[in-house]
Amino acid sequence: MRPATSSTTSWFAAAALAAVMATSGGLVVAQSAPDSENGRYSMTPIPEGVLRLDTRTGTVSTCSKNGAGWACYAVPDERIALDAEIGRLQAEVEKLKGQIAAGPTVSGKIDEALPKSDPLKKADPKVAEGDRKIEIPLPSDQDLDRVMSFLEKAWRRLIDMANRVQKDVSGKI
Repeated sequence: MRPATSSTTSWFAAAALAAVMATSGGLVVAQSAPDSENGRYSMTPIPEGVLRLDTRTGTVSTCSKNGAGWACYAVPDERIALDAEIGRLQAEVEKLKGQIAAGPTVSGKIDEALPKSDPLKKADPKVAEGDRKIEIPLPSDQDLDRVMSFLEKAWRRLIDMANRVQKDVSGKI
């Protein structure tokens, strides 16, 4: 971190330079870019240093000062990666269009025969041969016991609930 006097000195120097340029009435002329460079680079200050744009190629670099001096590093260009991905996808689309145009292909044929019925499908009601009547299977004793057990539990809960409500009401009156 710099001492405060260094910062103050640099502010005074910048202010003095601005005053000289303003009072000289154009006597101080900005130095133009060298003819060989022809204004090739555009510089923009950023917190890390300077952002440099090459106006001929479009390459962007970040330049920063390190112990050995100034160094510029090219910023990764996402456009190149995007263009490569677009090209790959276009090639894949063309390949798939060619496959569709060639017609359907049969693949994945198996040697085993498929089952004639679905094992998960419920059985249809049986039809008596002579009378053409539908026979409905009756529930088993186990099914009836389960239903009766459920109804008994529900009835007991209902009675218990009614008794609690009655106690609560009689206690408040």
